[in-house]
Amino acid sequence: MSADAPGAGLPGAVWQRVRGGTSLLPIVVALAAIWLVLGAVNPAFLAPENVVNLTLQSAPVGVIALGVVLVLLVGQIDLSVGSLSGLAAAVVAVGSVTLGWPVALAILAALACGVVVGLGYGMLSARLGLPSFVFTLAGLLFLAGVQLRVLGPLGSINLPFESWFVRSVQQGFLPTGVAWALVVVVVVAYAAVQVAARARRRRAELPAASVGQVAVRTGVLAVVLSAIVAYLGAARGVGFSVVLFAALVVVTDVLLRRTRWGRSVRAVGGDRRAATLAGVPVQRTVVLCFVACSTLAALGGVLAAGRLGAANQGTGGADTYLVAIAAAVIGGTSLFGGRGSAWSAVLGVLVIQSIANGLTLMNVDQAARYMVTGAVLLLAIIIDMLVRKRREA
Repeated sequence: MSADAPGAGLPGAVWQRVRGGTSLLPIVVALAAIWLVLGAVNPAFLAPENVVNLTLQSAPVGVIALGVVLVLLVGQIDLSVGSLSGLAAAVVAVGSVTLGWPVALAILAALACGVVVGLGYGMLSARLGLPSFVFTLAGLLFLAGVQLRVLGPLGSINLPFESWFVRSVQQGFLPTGVAWALVVVVVVAYAAVQVAARARRRRAELPAASVGQVAVRTGVLAVVLSAIVAYLGAARGVGFSVVLFAALVVVTDVLLRRTRWGRSVRAVGGDRRAATLAGVPVQRTVVLCFVACSTLAALGGVLAAGRLGAANQGTGGADTYLVAIAAAVIGGTSLFGGRGSAWSAVLGVLVIQSIANGLTLMNVDQAARYMVTGAVLLLAIIIDMLVRKRREA
């Protein structure tokens, strides 16, 4: 094979991943195109202050979408993530304001609700074999009712602005020096991991990345992170909630790619029967994915309550669960299981929130925003179907 042919070297490997549907490059290109178009139509879209707002808006929904990615990877779905996030927000507000609990205790109670709901879903799926679409749809309605009952007759509870929780979510940003130090730590850690992986593969006499490839990957990461910190730093900086979301994505990515549990998740989603025959703990894997999804949905609701400084009957309602699921799918996670990445949540939620933010700046009404988001989701599903058929062929 010549050096210019698809499949030769690093560019060829990327080409093969794109054709196989495992690369995030097409979503990155689509996101860049969306930003260029929206920035050309309205320059205010790419202003640093608006980009900071975009990241803050994306963090709560992105956390929920990250959990959706996990259940989709095992071939399941959770339609109740929006209602659960609303319930978690209500628990935080009622616990800390009405009942006088410490804010940390109220947050733990909200996360505990997510764990309990996830365990229930996991048991219904693993033990009884019920379709997840059915019992999570029932959970959507049930949890919405519980949310209304928790909020009580007022229907809305404001969180005190002076609370450390509200101030951290709304106005908490990394100091400039800390942000740059974090970039250095991440880049150095990434380089060390790449070098160790290369050495380990060479000792095992397996194909390994060259020194040049490791240097290029590390350099690209350094440039991307530096550009993000510098651009956001031109306004208010990197928000605490954004850092939390990014940390969760990195941890989830490592778990999916580097641990036995991650391999089990992909095996169950790829072919459940083959995974069972291979000795993969299918039921335990499914239960853990539901627990992780529900817990992340609760955390997303907690962040939403902190950002809004309140919890009401509309928190977590409307299109929250649709946006979270759409973000996971648009980001490249397959509806049929076995294919996806933690970074799908990042890219997908940025695509959706960028469209919503840009259309809002252009004073486009809600109806048009729904239609555009629906069209993008339909396109992502069509691509998913085509990739699946190609893989089966």
